[in-house]
Amino acid sequence: MTRSVLSVEEVRKAVFEAAELPLSRAITLPPETYVDPGFFAHEADAVLSRGWICLAHVSQLKKSGDYLRLDLLGEPVVVIRGRDGEIRVLSRVCPHRGADILHPVFGGPEEGNEPILVCPYHRWSFEADGALKGCPEMQKAEGFDKKDWRLSSFRSEIWQGFVFVNVSGDAAPLAELYAAFADMIAPWDTAEMEVVIELKWDCDFNWKVMVENWIESYHHLGIHHQTLNTSMPAAMTWTDPEQGHFIRCHLPFNKKTTEKVMEAAAKDAALDGFKPVAGLPLDRQLEWGLYLGLPCFMLLTARDRVIWYRLLPQSEGRCALLTTTLVTRAAMADPDFAETVAAETTMLRDFHLEDMQVNAAMQAGLRSSKVVRGRLSHLEEPIWHIQRYLARSLRVAEPASPSV
Repeated sequence: MTRSVLSVEEVRKAVFEAAELPLSRAITLPPETYVDPGFFAHEADAVLSRGWICLAHVSQLKKSGDYLRLDLLGEPVVVIRGRDGEIRVLSRVCPHRGADILHPVFGGPEEGNEPILVCPYHRWSFEADGALKGCPEMQKAEGFDKKDWRLSSFRSEIWQGFVFVNVSGDAAPLAELYAAFADMIAPWDTAEMEVVIELKWDCDFNWKVMVENWIESYHHLGIHHQTLNTSMPAAMTWTDPEQGHFIRCHLPFNKKTTEKVMEAAAKDAALDGFKPVAGLPLDRQLEWGLYLGLPCFMLLTARDRVIWYRLLPQSEGRCALLTTTLVTRAAMADPDFAETVAAETTMLRDFHLEDMQVNAAMQAGLRSSKVVRGRLSHLEEPIWHIQRYLARSLRVAEPASPSV
């Protein structure tokens, strides 16, 4: 018997019902939440556009004019550092006739340095703060004033060195939402770290498939059984109580790895990776810390690095992913830094390939008429937290009931 397809309203109801279950009875969400274009459109408006999405780290935009060209929820944006040193998130849509001034068809790079942004259509040009600089042959347009024709901007904030955007413009400040999160990662001083590895992935799966797989460590004993599970066994992982706007998970090392780290920590020495972050408490060195700033800011802390994932949802079945590694400037000064980067890039690619494979398989299964809603293990508690966040966000976005 073929499973009937749920409407968007039925999916919403199912999300609410799942979120109300205790963890011991938790179930997966309906497959429509991952594969239905109607639900993705609703979710994009009600959840993603109203939340904070991380686009960059300040170290990727060091000089005036440095930019990143990105597409987010149907909006063509450019993240750019101005002459005043400020980083802004601007629309790429020219206020003259609506062209995307950095569209890929023009052959420009996804990132680079352009102190002046020029629309190829009619050569209107813009400063890196969005101000209109030049507009040829507009002298006969009555009442035309260049000050009125800027590139539009999106609300953005820099938090712990990361550049976030809020498309709707009405989210609470990050300092409020992520206050406890900031305290937890303070020992790494991420604003002073630098991105030294970047790997781009074109993903044929829903954004929630990515974040759910990433934040739960139950799958260490499956797809990562020969990589991560050898040092961080799934059964040892655990999750902090519900925080509301972010999730924190602990991935402690097994006995053998713990002994090696303790020996290295006593000498302030590196193991296989980079020079360790100075001043980290020993207990923080004996685990990987996983954080999900809801909806999709993924951060991993380790004794010698931070791994950050930029996830940009594109459709019900696609997202763009950048996996990065950040290290301290002291680590970058190490004589063996280049060799370490090469080795750690291979490591990062290898275990992420395992995730990409299983995520693609997950998306394929979710499209089947035979897919069923499964039960969650206690080790998948973070998925339950995501469900509860999703339900809260959908409820907040509900239209007001008409007055009687």
